[in-house]
This record gives sequence, structure tokens and C-alpha cells, in this order.
Amino acid sequence: MEILKKIHREITQLSDEDCFMVFDRTKNVFDYPVHYHPEMELNFISNGKGIQRIIGDSIEEIEDVELVLVGPNLYHGWLQHDCPPKKMHEVTIQFHNDLFDTVFLSRSVMRPIKNLFERSVHGVLFSEQTSLQVAPRLKKVSKLGGMDYFIELLSILYDLANSRNQKLLSTTTVQQKNMEHDDKIKVLYDYIQANYASKITLSEVSELLNMSNVSFNRFIKKRTNKTFVEYLNDVRIGYASRWLIEKDLGISEIAFMCGFNSIANFNRVFRKCKGRTPSQYRDDFSGIKRVL
Repeated sequence: MEILKKIHREITQLSDEDCFMVFDRTKNVFDYPVHYHPEMELNFISNGKGIQRIIGDSIEEIEDVELVLVGPNLYHGWLQHDCPPKKMHEVTIQFHNDLFDTVFLSRSVMRPIKNLFERSVHGVLFSEQTSLQVAPRLKKVSKLGGMDYFIELLSILYDLANSRNQKLLSTTTVQQKNMEHDDKIKVLYDYIQANYASKITLSEVSELLNMSNVSFNRFIKKRTNKTFVEYLNDVRIGYASRWLIEKDLGISEIAFMCGFNSIANFNRVFRKCKGRTPSQYRDDFSGIKRVL
């Protein structure tokens, strides 16, 4: 399938200090490409009959309502397919795959969630009945704050873990060794996170990893399916996307804060990454919360 040749690594807006991030929005089309990221993702869609869901090696047409938990680095995406453009509701919840440590998950009360997370490496589809029961809580969660927000999301995960008629989607799982646990990728990631607002050159990061420019180019392409510039821009656009939603700042100010020295270049790169202008993106996202 041609679309699977274009899978890309998404840099999410979830920071190291955050626990959960919720996107709550209505949309007319699903056009975001198939992607993966180390964060776990719970995705709810209503009024989406005819949309095509891709989770690992599973490709299916969805019903009107669905709820899926996607594990770390598992390829996933929802495409318009046979669903006519119309008003659809999507709630996406992202959280770090190490949000709850091993000791905490081993406690008896947390074991259902631990088992759910282990199944999520295949992608877990919850039943229509479960999806409809949980839907009102998912739609309200972005309006909560502080500890109420955290506790409600934990409660939702617990109820989902104990729900009936779950279905595993992908027959294959992700080989983690070439993902975020790669030491060199971790060094590169940390360096870019600390310096994305400044000018970063290819020679600079090649030297950081004790590689030649040519070797580094091969390395980054193999690990991320992106060039270094594309990877760096993804990080910068990730921060820009977050600040467009959270901060009352002008677009040009955000562009320079993220390391772009030209507003025209920022607009071009943003549109290429997100499929819309910064202004359109800001308008699209009306509901979002984060926990520090």
C-alpha cells in the first residue's frame, strides 16, 4: 500500500514535564499521514463511519463510533477513505509510555492497566458499547484541571482495562531496538531539545555523535526516515504547534522563538508538516489541556 511507504516519526507536543495531553476537536476530514511516536495514544472518533484505520499491519474501515489505544512506536493513522466530508468529533489523549513506573504498575490495583499497556503494542480496539459508555467522560476531560484531570484520566484507563470484548488489531509488534532506546538517537534528541531555538548545523551534530557528515546523514535517515533538517524542523514545529494553542503570542514571535529566522520559511515548513497555515492550525484546536 503506497501510504505505508510514507510513514513518518511524529514529534508530539507532550513535554517531559507533562503527564497527559488532550486534543478535543471537530473536523471535516482526516488527512494526517500514517505515523508513529514513543508516546501512547488513546483515540476516540464519532460520526466517522467509512474512515480507514491503519494500526500496524491492521487495515480496517471503522464504524460510526470507535475507541483505540495505540502503544509506543506503533504505526497508526486514520484516513478519509469512504467517509464523505462531514462534521466529526475526535478526542486524542497522549501520554508518556513511562508515565507510570514498573513498581507502581505492579501494585495489585494497577495490574489491569499494566496488562492493558502490554496489549497496546498490538493496538487495542474497545467495543462499541464501551466506547459509547466512556465517550461523555472523554468529551468532558479537557475541561477539567489539576488533580481532577489526572485522576479522571487514570480512572478512564482503569475502566477501559477492565472492559469486555477488547480486540487486538496488529498481528505484529514494534521492534524497539532502533527506536527511542537507541543511545545515539537519545543523545541527538536531548541536544536538539536543549538547542532548537538556536542555529544547529549538520557538522555540529555529526561531531556530537562522533560521526562524519556522510555517516550521520545515513544514520538519521535510517533511524527516522527523515533528513536532519526535516527532523530538526519537526521538533521546532512541534513546539510552535503547542505555543500556537497555549500562548497568546503573535505567529512571527513564535516562529523566531522556535528557531526560524524567516517568517516565510516558518509558514512554508509549518504548512508542509501540518497541512494548514499556523493561523488555520490555531483556529482548529479549541480544546486542549496539559498537566505540569
